[in-house]
Amino acid sequence: MRLNNTITEYGLFAKLFHWLTFIILIIQIPLGFYLVRLDFSDLRVTLDEVHVIGGIIVFYLTLFRLIYKFFNKSPNFSSESFIGQKFIAKVNHFALYVVILTVTLSGIFKKLYNGEKLDFFIFKIRIDDNFDLADKFYEIHILSNYSLIALISLHILAVIFHKLFFKENILKRMT
Repeated sequence: MRLNNTITEYGLFAKLFHWLTFIILIIQIPLGFYLVRLDFSDLRVTLDEVHVIGGIIVFYLTLFRLIYKFFNKSPNFSSESFIGQKFIAKVNHFALYVVILTVTLSGIFKKLYNGEKLDFFIFKIRIDDNFDLADKFYEIHILSNYSLIALISLHILAVIFHKLFFKENILKRMT
């Protein structure tokens, strides 16, 4: 297996970025919804810390993935793909990056404006609290999470659609 992308397949780095992000998000999204319903307790504090660490990891993975993508072009679409498919795929991928960054950054700013200190592994940051801004970032965090769920669903449905209707296993390029 190659480390970098080829014209037909994603390389090891792209696959690792993709699947690590997917696995963490599959944990993060339900965990976030669970946290909202939990009363304040030691369990909630612990799970919230796990959620924040997961969000920061997704943030870094997405940044590294975008940098990697800048230097390594994605594989070509199959010759059978029509122009609308290419456009929809590119829009969905772009929207996924934007929404993932929006989810992670809004979560980070919500915590910071609540007066919490965040550890970004290589540095720590704390800013003055501003509860009005914290509430706004929390609203953005919730709305962008619903957008993320919709985009991930569309992404998965596209893979299924290609398999069923075009007899094309596009998932193979990413596994």
